[in-house]
Amino acid sequence: MSSPEKLAEAVLLPGFAGTTAPEWLRRRIAAGLGGVVLFGRNVVDDEQVAALTAQLRGERDGVVVGIDEEGGDVTRLDVNTGSFVPGPLALGAAGDPELTTAVAAALGERLAACGVTVNLAPCADLTLAAEDPIIGVRAFGSDPAKASPHVAAYVTGLQKYGVAACAKHFPGHGAATEDSHVALPVLPRTVEELREIELVPFAAAIQAGVRSVMSGHLVVRAWGEEPATLNRTALTDVLRGELGFTGAVITDALEMGAVSGAYGKHDGLGRSAVRALAAGADALCLGGAAFEAPALDACVAAIVAAVAAGELPLERLEEAASRTAALGTDPAPASVGPVDRRLGLEAARKALRVTGEPRLAGPPLVVDVQTEPTIAAGPMPWGLGAHLAELLPGTRTLTATPDDVDAVLAAARDARSVVVVTREAHRHPRVRELLAALSTVDYIRVETGVPGPLGDGPRIDTFSGSYVSLRAAAEYLA
Repeated sequence: MSSPEKLAEAVLLPGFAGTTAPEWLRRRIAAGLGGVVLFGRNVVDDEQVAALTAQLRGERDGVVVGIDEEGGDVTRLDVNTGSFVPGPLALGAAGDPELTTAVAAALGERLAACGVTVNLAPCADLTLAAEDPIIGVRAFGSDPAKASPHVAAYVTGLQKYGVAACAKHFPGHGAATEDSHVALPVLPRTVEELREIELVPFAAAIQAGVRSVMSGHLVVRAWGEEPATLNRTALTDVLRGELGFTGAVITDALEMGAVSGAYGKHDGLGRSAVRALAAGADALCLGGAAFEAPALDACVAAIVAAVAAGELPLERLEEAASRTAALGTDPAPASVGPVDRRLGLEAARKALRVTGEPRLAGPPLVVDVQTEPTIAAGPMPWGLGAHLAELLPGTRTLTATPDDVDAVLAAARDARSVVVVTREAHRHPRVRELLAALSTVDYIRVETGVPGPLGDGPRIDTFSGSYVSLRAAAEYLA
């Protein structure tokens, strides 16, 4: 039997800084640290990621290597270019679960070649609230009956190459109007409503054999005041008992404001780690921030103290460590090769929704209206201008903020055609004001986020800000 210290170390999945493994991390992996979660800060390209994961496995076989690669707006492998696959909402709009399976399989093969063992995707959340600040295009849709086949298809495709899928964020984040990175959302749902709406895609993922589920930092009043990550009713009674899930429960990042207060607060992290394990979680994700040894030491110490005090049964910790270790299975052998965007482009083209008759009178002015990406997405290349300029010589591009009304109007007056590109304009009052100021200009709107209300003019909805979705819209216009 392993010691409580060894078991506590084995359930931790921290993030870290840099594109090679720092000395403290290599040392801890060799000693039994459960694994790591990779983010954009750890990525240069596929070859570098493969070298990094090989470096980690050189310290210990069976190390868990997770990544947050949803495709679309939330990408890590393509953080420097934009994603080679459209996001879930675009796949849902394309309406072909077999295509979703193929896209996920291509992603799974690529992740396997990079040495990743678990992908923290797909979102089994639904797009339910217009003011939702964090899910949006990351979900396959708003109708559980239509979204669920895509969730199942994604799980099937991703796991074809041995990379574990992770359905998130249980019990479903889409109806929340606050971002759990910074606050503690309360789901306005009864238990009956959850069963009829939010839990349906998770049941589909479980039926498809999903190997892990991520808990959300969300309160359901009927289950008590604790968020699902720290809530035994949510994780043990409902997820395992009612839905029959037998795989690993991975927490959303424990340093998030919803469960640990201020980011990186070590005592908050330790207490959250203990409470999550007691509730039924297995792998503890500490991935959002680039953690170093002191934060991990605090978590290990808190877990060991809880076992000694009888607050956390040793058997529960052993079970959690065993389920975490099962996510470290090496994926199917695959070799790193050039990224093929053809399948992603096919899906992105199929997802386009065209309203009116968006036709150019000549090389246009493209106004890419920049707004802050979500915390989950982070910064990455976005915009239609560069794509259309490549396909249609003479295209002028203008990257603008919502406050650049005068500059946009001045540029638009001289243009034969104008294309205005937005990202969830309905959630940004200043963007809506900019669009209202352009009422005297005939322009084509391209919306890359959740569509929101339709205006009067011609419009293209891409349902994703991925490289391939922007490319598909540019092709259509060109």
